[in-house]
Order: sequence, then structure tokens, then C-alpha cells
Amino acid sequence: MQRYSPDPEPVLRCCLLSGGASSRMGCDKALLTHPEGDTWLERSLRLLAELQTPITLLSRWPRHLALAQALNLPDLETVAEPPPWEGPLLALHRLMERHPGERLLIAPVDMPDLNIGALHTLLSAAAAAPKMIQLAQGGEQLQPLLAVLPADAALRQGLAGAVALGERRLQSWLLQQHWQAVPLNPQAVRNCNRPEEIQPQH
Repeated sequence: MQRYSPDPEPVLRCCLLSGGASSRMGCDKALLTHPEGDTWLERSLRLLAELQTPITLLSRWPRHLALAQALNLPDLETVAEPPPWEGPLLALHRLMERHPGERLLIAPVDMPDLNIGALHTLLSAAAAAPKMIQLAQGGEQLQPLLAVLPADAALRQGLAGAVALGERRLQSWLLQQHWQAVPLNPQAVRNCNRPEEIQPQH
């Protein structure tokens, strides 16, 4: 009798998005000083490194890439995002094409209160339903920039087709896929886009 081995677990990869223009903040968000002492960029990368998985930083800003490389984190690759720079959906497409078949934990650089507990909760949901997209939810609000996605062939092809047709709205595309919300502490997953949204940690 022929025996079949189960499919191996896909590699988990953390992907940090840090390529935005920070126009609403009025300065480079990634380089703001975090209460823990590092920049938001450094703090985000160190947090993801606690998961002990490969990490990809995608940014169009050379200073971000240089700062990340100076951390000397294991299994960290820095990728200069090429133009056009048209938002996180296009960035996601590029990451899925770069890492086909892997499971991608996508995180933004502008969640200064994100913590390891929230990441573990998100990954536990992904382990229980590996074919579905897991989207962070803080209170009543979805936070689609924090998500776990299987970069399988079907999802990659669907995203490539949407991008080719001009789709650039991340949440619009995500909500058309098979997804589920993962409730998380709203404070932990809040985005900071404007100076008045920055609050001291408690």
C-alpha cells in the first residue's frame, strides 16, 4: 500500500511594512522614538524577532533598510520596495510573489503598542484555520494591516489579477477572500497616523 505523507507546515514569515510617506504624521513614523527607547522601526523588528521566524522588511526608504541591517537580527532580509508606491495592497502582492507557499504574518510599523501576546493569539487562529486569512480586530474595528495570510497559489493568483486590474484598496480585496476576524486588545492594535494619536504607554 502506498503511503502519503501529510503536506509539510508552511514556513511562517513575518513581514513588516514600512514604506509609507507618513504624510499625516508630518514626519517619518518609523523613526519616531518609542517609549521603550528604540525607534518604532527597531522596536517592531525586535518584537517580530521574538517569534523566532524569518523576517522581511519592505520599505522604499534607504534609512529604514540601513537601520534594520544594523540590528543584526538573525533571518532578517531587507527589501527595497520598487516604484510605483501605491499602498499596502501592492506591497502585499510583492511579498506574496517573493515568498510563495509561505504563511505571512503582515504587520505595519505604526502599531507602537503591539505586543507578543497579540501576535501569538493571531498565530493560534491561523494554526486552527490555515487556509483562511486572519485579520486583527480591535473592538469594532478591523485592522487589516495586521494579518496572517497563506501565500498559496490560489491567493497569489487572485491578488495578482486584482492588482493588474487596478485594485489598490487592501481592505476591499481582503473582505472578498475567505477570512475571519481575530479579536485583540484595541490598544494593542491601534494605528497611529497623526501626532495627536500618539499616547504614552500604560
